[in-house]
Amino acid sequence: MTIEAPPAAPAKVPANGLLTSPILPTLLKLTLPNAIAMVGTTLVAVAETAYIGRLGIEPLAAIALVFPFVMLTQMMSAGAMGGGVSSAVSRAIGAGDRDRAATLALHAVMIGLLGGLFFTAVMLLFGRPFFMLLGGRGGVLEQALRYSQVLFSGAVSIWLVNTLASVLRGTGDMRLPSATLIGVAIVQIVLGGALGLGLAGLPQLGMAGVAAGQLIAFSLGAIFLGWILVSGRSRLTLDFRAFKFQRVMFLDILKVGAISCVAPLQSVLTILIFTKILAGYGTATLAGYGMGSRLEFLLTPISFAFGVASVPMVGMAIGAGMVARARKVAWTAGAASALTVGLIGLVVAVHPVLWVSMFTSDPGVTAAAYSYFGWAGPAFAFFGLGTCLYFSSQGAAKVGGPVLAGTGRLLLVALGGWWLVSIDAPAWALFALVGAAMVLFGIGVAASVWLTRWGK
Repeated sequence: MTIEAPPAAPAKVPANGLLTSPILPTLLKLTLPNAIAMVGTTLVAVAETAYIGRLGIEPLAAIALVFPFVMLTQMMSAGAMGGGVSSAVSRAIGAGDRDRAATLALHAVMIGLLGGLFFTAVMLLFGRPFFMLLGGRGGVLEQALRYSQVLFSGAVSIWLVNTLASVLRGTGDMRLPSATLIGVAIVQIVLGGALGLGLAGLPQLGMAGVAAGQLIAFSLGAIFLGWILVSGRSRLTLDFRAFKFQRVMFLDILKVGAISCVAPLQSVLTILIFTKILAGYGTATLAGYGMGSRLEFLLTPISFAFGVASVPMVGMAIGAGMVARARKVAWTAGAASALTVGLIGLVVAVHPVLWVSMFTSDPGVTAAAYSYFGWAGPAFAFFGLGTCLYFSSQGAAKVGGPVLAGTGRLLLVALGGWWLVSIDAPAWALFALVGAAMVLFGIGVAASVWLTRWGK
């Protein structure tokens, strides 16, 4: 008599922790590496400003001309198009289609290459008229061009680092991209300072050397992340030999990324317009606003960290058809961001001396900064909420509403600022306008998430 062996049990598919784990602990676990990486990026800006200051006043003024375009490059490649990449990859993984996710990643690399080449062409051809439009003249203009021409000649490296990091984030891996960005920041600080100032026996290349340090750092970062993804050491493996152009893959990324690219443009325009308006109120008022906007710049990475962490959690939930979980993730991340940023805003609104005293003791500048924090500080929570929910909306591939909320903020600042100037309103009214614009942005994004249908 023959006894038949029982049929083998089917192989178990590993559970996807981003679809099953408790939301808040998982979100915080993903947020921490991003927050550390964003702090590293902020320290780069501080260090670069410090050693450029040693080169003289003209280089320091020149970097102010180039900075908006550098930020635009970073914001578009990391937060806008990068969000589109993470969204598409995570939705494919959530649906259980890893082959599609790998194919999307290959198409994302093509988009990164094209995005970098676009910025190279635009800045090399039109950099001079752009900087002249912002007021660059004489030696300041030439210093800005030296920095810009070196840096943007390799804009592809910046786009590839942020694109490949977004691919990894889309798989739920936050540690490796963050570690890479910290490494890039360290290399940039060391090489930028050494080449710019001529340290350790190296030639002093000035602004060109500072830019070369950033370019080399991002090139090394792009090579490293490319190797990680091609060698099979990540959750996705890129096989360029199998690449075949598929229009639907590009559209899956661009339906989020292309629309999201409007948001960085709105942010830069809002800052430029408001700075131009405040310039007419005198140096002290403008400097006081500078104290406030500097803190706002440092708080943005907090919202970014929560938001970027929410993208794969939302995207995978949407891909798996778990729309209710996706929404819960979004609201949890938005609340955490609003609470964290909002508490800091309330502290500086009540005790602005904690921040302002670190930068100035001038009575006029101090009074203007106190006024700014008094009116805008309580609204920081809405800024944190809106920024985080914007990223969560990327994960759901429903980013149109948040972008429109950003448009509303831009129009309120531009039109409201023009009207206030026309009636000779005091500076505090303009600071109140900044706070109102943040509230409008936060409520607008939250309303769009509440009213927009997620899922197929």
